[in-house]
Order: sequence, then C-alpha cells, then structure tokens
Amino acid sequence: DCRQYTNRSCEECLKNVTCLWCASSKRCMEYPVRRILPPADLCELRSARWGVCWVNFEALIIAMSVVGGTLLIMLGVCCCCCCCKKKSKKQVSGGPLVVPDKDDERAAREREKRRMRQEERRAEMKSRHDEIRRKYGTV
Repeated sequence: DCRQYTNRSCEECLKNVTCLWCASSKRCMEYPVRRILPPADLCELRSARWGVCWVNFEALIIAMSVVGGTLLIMLGVCCCCCCCKKKSKKQVSGGPLVVPDKDDERAAREREKRRMRQEERRAEMKSRHDEIRRKYGTV
C-alpha cells in the first residue's frame, strides 16, 4: 500500500511504480490509473511526482509539448522542402525552363558518355563484319 510511505521521502514512495508522490502535502498515494494526469484535487501538477522525484508533471508536460511541437515543425519543413524540390524538377508545359542542378548535369554527362561508347562499339562491329564479308566475298 502506498499510503504507508506518507510523510516519508519521495524516493521511498516511488520505489513502488504504482505510487504517486505529492510534494506539497508529502503524501504517497496510488496513481489514478484511470486518468492520464492526476486530478487537481488529489495533487497539483507542479507537486506531483511519479517515476522519479526530480521531474514534476507540469515540467514533463511542458517538455513533451516542446519536443513534440519541434518534431512536428521539423517534419512539416522536411515535407515542404521535398515537395518544393520535386515541383522545381518537373517542367510545366509552356512554363519557364528549370535550371538543372549539379546531379542532373552529372547524370546527363554520364548518359552522353555511355551513348558515345555504344556508338563507337557499333561502328567497330560494323567494320569487322564488313571486313569478314569482303574476305569471304559475300558483299
């Protein structure tokens, strides 16, 4: 029973994970599991401790809100950046030409090099076949 730790220390009370420590009244009580946050008539949020003695519910709520808000903002910015980047790569018909970035230019150069090598190989094969045809008189 958590009530046996009333008027003792927070550390003693919170050794049992089902207990809630109220610092203002120095009471140890069962955590109200049916509610996420302890009701104000039971203990104020700034005085309520659960799990560890150095974090109160008020600070925990504020910290979680800040972290959650920051993550949502970062997610939104990333989504916007990705969408804008995709839109800028697509060329709208009749719209202005989009300046290619370095990756696009590098890819285009590589494609051109491969195309040139392929044409050279085709020309070599054609000349070999022509030589063979001339040698055997099938031309």
